[in-house]
Amino acid sequence: MSIDADQIVERRRLRRKVTFWRTLGILAVVAAVAVGAATVAGRSIPVGSPHVARVMIGGLIRNDRERVEMLEEIGRSRARAVILSIDSPGGTVTGSEQLYDALRRLAAKKPVVAVVEGVAASGAYIAALGADHVIARRNALVGSVGVIYQFPNFTELLKTVGVTMEDIKSSPLKASPNPYTPTTPEARAAVDSLVKDSYAWFRGLVGERRKLSDPLLATVSDGRVFTGHQGLELQLVDELGDERTARAWLAREKGVPEDLKVRTWRSGQVGDEFGWLLGAARGVVSALGFPQAAAFLTQAAHGALERTQLDGLLALWHPRVDG
Repeated sequence: MSIDADQIVERRRLRRKVTFWRTLGILAVVAAVAVGAATVAGRSIPVGSPHVARVMIGGLIRNDRERVEMLEEIGRSRARAVILSIDSPGGTVTGSEQLYDALRRLAAKKPVVAVVEGVAASGAYIAALGADHVIARRNALVGSVGVIYQFPNFTELLKTVGVTMEDIKSSPLKASPNPYTPTTPEARAAVDSLVKDSYAWFRGLVGERRKLSDPLLATVSDGRVFTGHQGLELQLVDELGDERTARAWLAREKGVPEDLKVRTWRSGQVGDEFGWLLGAARGVVSALGFPQAAAFLTQAAHGALERTQLDGLLALWHPRVDG
């Protein structure tokens, strides 16, 4: 007895739906376990118990009120010391300034030591300057002392399509530079003054916090990055090592027991630690034949990326790619 074609299609559709919900359930369990593991790892030590606080500085640095509030909470907690674990190319000048100021207020209450795990460039190095002691791995990257302002200019592109942008302004420098018209010398000079002013602040901060002579300050503030080994010779870092080196320094210089437990503090914002999970879920859902659900996940990811967009003056290191 043959089975009707409609029944076959319906059964296949039903199997796909069941498979989809099973897969979604498995991904939800995986996500819950991952988040739970991170929570246990970071919060297993009671807030009221003496401990060493670990703060992760990663990704692009921008204004983050929740992180400032977290640092203030650490200052009120029973943490005996703070370890900054840094791996960041920098970010906005104002965001880096905000983080530096919060770290200096925290350092007035508890000893703070920075450990450069991978990169502490530009704005991330500003954050490292907020610590009492800077440690870097031998081949970590530090420095990139400088400020950059970037903006696209579509003037030539518009010419090729026959489009001209016109504007009526109250003054010549209003809304300048404009990406749709050639940058005037006056507009370029105005932006240049902004960059130089922020750079002077950054450069002065490095000289003050690292107690550098003028010749040495000139060497380290030309925008280059240095390895941790080079940075030690240039006085950008105090020691080579890792978190164990930081614990030894805290014990030796601040009397913080090395056997004291470490607690990782996290702000309320969700980071990108589990971005891989979103990507995997999106791929599985799409493969199962549910493009609408996959599109929803893609939109969620796009929204997360939009929140990391930077504008304004940047203290950010990014290697130049020619070709």
